[in-house]
Amino acid sequence: MRAASYAPDKLKPIKQKKIPTHASEPGGFERLVNIIEEIWPKDGCVDAIGLGSPGPLDPHTGYLLSPPNNPEWHNFPLAPKVAEHFGVKTYLNNDANLAGLAEYRFGAGKGHHNVLYITVSTGIGAGVIIEDRLLLGNHGLAAELGHVILDPNGPLCACGYKGHLESFSSGPAIVKYFLGELEAGSKSSLKQDINLTARDVAEAAKKGDALAIKAYSRAGEYLGIGVASFLHVFDPSIVIFGGGVSQVGNLLFDSFHISLKKHVFHPRYLEGLVITKAQLGDDAGLLGARALAELKLKV
Repeated sequence: MRAASYAPDKLKPIKQKKIPTHASEPGGFERLVNIIEEIWPKDGCVDAIGLGSPGPLDPHTGYLLSPPNNPEWHNFPLAPKVAEHFGVKTYLNNDANLAGLAEYRFGAGKGHHNVLYITVSTGIGAGVIIEDRLLLGNHGLAAELGHVILDPNGPLCACGYKGHLESFSSGPAIVKYFLGELEAGSKSSLKQDINLTARDVAEAAKKGDALAIKAYSRAGEYLGIGVASFLHVFDPSIVIFGGGVSQVGNLLFDSFHISLKKHVFHPRYLEGLVITKAQLGDDAGLLGARALAELKLKV
């Protein structure tokens, strides 16, 4: 859990604080209130609060719907309760949306009007900017691109449904595939271990482990299939990748680029398309929440 306070014309926070989230433990709202109070300006002058959280959530009402790792906050009026406690306008949005908004406003997407941001990490999230507007949709649930179905008979996603992009290309999906191949008899320098991480698999791949290389190549291939479809829908001028898994570089993206070119239905989609890394790192969520509050105040 992170919080920061900003001056209106500054990107560097006045104060910031980070604490363990402990999402599965009770008392989450109290921890959130406490961390906001710790970074509250001394003069007490705050125009608005922006909140980012994993979805699904409703940004129109400020309610968390059913965060998978936090049953305490199911159907929880997070933004209204924060607004009531602090007496300040409060706005909530999906954390991936906010990271995409931050990259559009302050990072790699600055100067672009149609931006596709994708985070590849424990899950796969996205934020989409269309003609300089953050895409939300009727229920505020747009751009859940990690849950686009690539194969209805594919592997089980963490959300409980089969064949989503996240079930092929996220960090846990890479590990799951790798361990499944090991169990089926494939050889590797790594051994069966329930504590194995995507980073472990990446390190093995960099040392030439054929199965580890295959696991990342497969993830990149499916990521390319997914992004090809996203280009058909959104036609962005830039695709920005964030998240820990995206940091492995060519291990993932060599097969991604091959797959993307293979599956995009017309080469015009790729003309002038920028594909790049996110620039803001861990600050993207905080800057996105700041941008959300700032934009809402202007409406």
